[in-house]
Order: sequence, then C-alpha cells, then structure tokens
Amino acid sequence: QVQVVESGGGLVQPGGSLRLSCSASGFTSGEAAIGWFRQAPGKKRDWVACISATGNMTDYTPSVKDRFTISRDNAKNTVYLQMKSLKPEDTAVYYCATEDDYTCYDSHFPEFWGQGTQVTVSS
Repeated sequence: QVQVVESGGGLVQPGGSLRLSCSASGFTSGEAAIGWFRQAPGKKRDWVACISATGNMTDYTPSVKDRFTISRDNAKNTVYLQMKSLKPEDTAVYYCATEDDYTCYDSHFPEFWGQGTQVTVSS
C-alpha cells in the first residue's frame, strides 16, 4: 500500500519562504505523479500543484504559479514544494497525495494522502 508523509510546515511572515517535503513509498507499478493540495479553515480542499512520475512535467494552480516550485528526487522517494513570497491567503493545511499510476492529467483526487502539514502565514 502506498504511504505518504508530509513535513516542513510552520509559521512564516508574509513574503517569507518555506519548503515542504513529501515522502511517498509502496508503489506497486513504479513511480507515479504526486499532487500537493491545501485546505484552509472552512474551505474545501483545493489542488495546488502536480509533478509527473519522471519529474519532467509540472503544473500549478494560477494563484501560486511563479511563487511555488514543485520538484522531486526519485532516489530519495521525495517530492518538494518550495514556497516563496508567501501571502496570508496561503495559510492552510497542505497535503500531498498519490496512487498507483496517478498522472497530472487525472481530475479525481488520488487515493492515498498524508496527514497534512500546517502552513501559517502571519505577521
């Protein structure tokens, strides 16, 4: 079974930076795409970014494009979300998620999720 664990959240001032990490393992059919999602208090969970299995394709929701960068190191089974120029509206619990054969073209939420990591942007 696929296991997913996030880390790296915290409190940061507006304009600051954070890097989130996502460790994913247990795939039965090789590497898969990894998605980052976030959920702010009282709001639905939204897709943030995705990276393909090989890392050669990335995609972002418009509100984070040019501020967030998703990358992966398959040798370490880890995906990163580098966040800069953070804004208070980026405050949310951030999740990474995936499943066997997941691609960035899939429109459904994947099956396996981490526990989430809190990101708070506040002065």
